[in-house]
Amino acid sequence: MNLSSLSHELNMSVQELRQKASAAGFKISPRANKIDNHLARQIQDALAIKPKKELAPKNTTPVKIQLPAFIKVRDFAELLKLPITDVIKTLIQNGVMATINEEIDFETASIIATDLGFEVSSEQTSEVKEFGAGFLQEQLDAQTDEEKKPRAPIIAVMGHVDHGKTTLLDAIRETDVVGGESGGITQHIGAYQVEVHSKDEPKSRANEESRGILRQAQDDFAKQVRKITFLDTPGHEAFVEMRARGANVTDLIILVVAADDSVRPQTIEVINRAKFTNTPIIVAINKIDKEAANITKVKQELAEHGVLTEDWGGKTIAVEISAKNKIGIDKLLEMVLLQAEVENYTANPNGKTLGTVIESHVSQGQGPVATVIVQNGTLRVSDIIVAGIGFGRVKSMEDEHGKKLKSAGPSTPVLISGFSELPEAGDILQTTESLDEARQIGITAQKLKHSRRLTGRSKLKANADDKSLNLILKSDVAGSLEAIQQSFSKLKNDEVQINVISEGIGEVNENDVMLADSSKATVIAFRVKTNPKALNLAKQKKVSIDSYEVIYELLEDVTSAVVEMFTPEMEKLVFGRAKVLAIFRTEKSQMIVGGEVTEGEIRKNKEVAIVKKDDEGLWQEVARGEILELQQGKIDTKEVSRGNEFGMKVKTNYKIQEGDVIESFEESLKHKSL
Repeated sequence: MNLSSLSHELNMSVQELRQKASAAGFKISPRANKIDNHLARQIQDALAIKPKKELAPKNTTPVKIQLPAFIKVRDFAELLKLPITDVIKTLIQNGVMATINEEIDFETASIIATDLGFEVSSEQTSEVKEFGAGFLQEQLDAQTDEEKKPRAPIIAVMGHVDHGKTTLLDAIRETDVVGGESGGITQHIGAYQVEVHSKDEPKSRANEESRGILRQAQDDFAKQVRKITFLDTPGHEAFVEMRARGANVTDLIILVVAADDSVRPQTIEVINRAKFTNTPIIVAINKIDKEAANITKVKQELAEHGVLTEDWGGKTIAVEISAKNKIGIDKLLEMVLLQAEVENYTANPNGKTLGTVIESHVSQGQGPVATVIVQNGTLRVSDIIVAGIGFGRVKSMEDEHGKKLKSAGPSTPVLISGFSELPEAGDILQTTESLDEARQIGITAQKLKHSRRLTGRSKLKANADDKSLNLILKSDVAGSLEAIQQSFSKLKNDEVQINVISEGIGEVNENDVMLADSSKATVIAFRVKTNPKALNLAKQKKVSIDSYEVIYELLEDVTSAVVEMFTPEMEKLVFGRAKVLAIFRTEKSQMIVGGEVTEGEIRKNKEVAIVKKDDEGLWQEVARGEILELQQGKIDTKEVSRGNEFGMKVKTNYKIQEGDVIESFEESLKHKSL
């Protein structure tokens, strides 16, 4: 049988037929145009769309099954006691292009099983735990006050472009003179620590009674040394990526605002981000030594966006600095330490070792390496670790100066090697008792990643009739809900409305599905699961439940859904204009004219318009036509450029006259964007 005939019977293209047949386990040569009739009948049986009742078990009562966290498609079919072709076909119909030997996760399998008429429950022993930001917070909250010790604050320096973030970070580095490293080579690992010392450093005096007194004074001074950890990331990218994946390692934001430029768009973005993450801000008013500096204007505009500095009756600390000339840097660092004392940042250095990946890359000679900020416990060389899909044993640890470390406590940024695979920014690092345990966590993360890639994301459905997008949000933590809502606010427009019907924390349940059904809404599950009963009900009610792990993927889909509802505009692209110099012949609906191109070029087989200037000097269209023939020097041509004369046969009902202007153009539908 010809593939074209078979594809016609199955109502799909030949290319789609090849893809689906391959996914179902059938082998067709890439060059084959025909296949034998026996193979054709098998493919037809596997891919033909049948009524759902034919695929479902014939039992009047649903068969109860238990599903593990992951299951191969072959084993899944055996568990259901159904032909593998039926199962693969149902997977394809649900957008899952999985082959016979690939694994699917519990959520995907439960949707398919429910679709085939089974009642699903999960195997309690095989529950998959995701070690995300929620897990990290749970572990940090589990530490008792007696176990916790003060730790260095973790600071992100943010602000509008060219307001001096990089210059400030460089200036802060140079204040770390006690470390003796400021003049040396510093490698970029995405974060670094500085030591801040009291200004009252004891000096050797000739009249000291003994060296012991001096030594005691030096010891007292050493106790006043405090550390601050700075995230040294390019712009906002790493911060945004970590926040998108649920991680938030920043204790405090230094908001840099240029005194000569005041509040700008990215300044407002940082303020909003600080609000929905509940992160305190210290404002660094930079470039105060410039002539155009206006500190009062900066504070006034900050107040307009809800940031009241202390001298304006608020609680936000503002420090006037010049990063370039190193003015006010010491005071800024003192204010950071003061804020840290108020917030009382603590961790348990003897507890379970946890951290967050800031950056990662493949290093020549070391393999996958990652910058990690330790947030609890103490990380040591030879510890068994896992972060995302990467696991292994810590081979080496270095600070930002390339100095080898044997251990790193809370708030310490370190570059570590020893991963089997490259973790991603925002992944939670933890130590485990054995390599097998770390390997299992990494493999589970890999399976989840692969399964989600197979499943893909369904397209958000909007109500095109009233141009609205109704959503029900379920999330893992309140901070994620706030971040999503904040991002939605940026998508506001006059044409399409985003309505969040309901929001909550926890798994998607039957009430969410019922509400979505009555309000014609899509359920958004951000980093949470959907219980089997809700999945079954969603199938019955034809309610869409879209799962996401990353905020920016959710925002991409919401933005696309909003943009698709915009009414497209007709865009007119003008190629050129010409002046009519002579009328050679006039026929019914056709004219032959001669002219000269005055602007751009005239193109054949494109529409033309006869235009005239209005009182304001703007070209206004009075009629339209179509170029049938175009000649230059009595030779047919496709286009005539500026300064050249031409002859043209035009199809039009308008009577063109000498002196008229003809405009060559093309129109296309232009979709609006946000």
